[in-house]
Amino acid sequence: MLSDEELVEASLRGSASAFDELVERYQERLLRFLLTRSSCRADAEDAVQDTFISAYRYLASFDSRWRFSTWIYRIALRNLGKQQRQVYHESDALLAGTDDPMQDCIDRSERENVWIAAKRLLSGDAYAAMWLRYVEDMSVKEIARALDKSLSWTKVTLLRGRRRLTAELAVERPGRVQRESYGQI
Repeated sequence: MLSDEELVEASLRGSASAFDELVERYQERLLRFLLTRSSCRADAEDAVQDTFISAYRYLASFDSRWRFSTWIYRIALRNLGKQQRQVYHESDALLAGTDDPMQDCIDRSERENVWIAAKRLLSGDAYAAMWLRYVEDMSVKEIARALDKSLSWTKVTLLRGRRRLTAELAVERPGRVQRESYGQI
C-alpha cells in the first residue's frame, strides 16, 4: 500500500489511478470534518468536490515536507470558508464498533455527549482543532498548519478545550469524568 505522498508523486507522473486512490482515502473523512463546520450537507459536499479539484490543479505545489492530509484539510477549510463558517454536528461520524453491542450503545452515547458539549462550549476553530486531534488523530503541528494557526494557539486551544469539556462533563455526570478521560474524546 502506497503512502499518500507516494500517490502524489505517481499522480504528478500522470497516474490517474493514484489520484483516484487519494480521493477514495479522503473523500469521506473530509466530508465528516466539513459537516462539523457547515450547517448544510450540500455545502460540505460541494466543498469536498472543490477541494479535490483544487488539489488536482495545484498538486505540483504540494510540499512533501508536510503530510498530504494536512495539505488537503487546509484546502478543504478554505473551500468551505468561501461558502460559510458555521458549526454542524453529525454524530454518526463519531461512531466506532466493538464486539459488545451493549458497550457500543454506552460508548456511542458517551461520545455523542462529549461532542454535543464541545459544539456548545467551543468556538468553531477550537471545535475543529479538537475534532482534528481526537477524530482524525492529527498531531498538534498538523492541526496548526491545517487551520492556519500558530503552534502556540493550537496547544493552548486544545488544552483549554479539554479542560472546559472535562469541567462541563463533570458537572453533568459527577464521578463519571476523570481528569484523563478527555483523551478518549
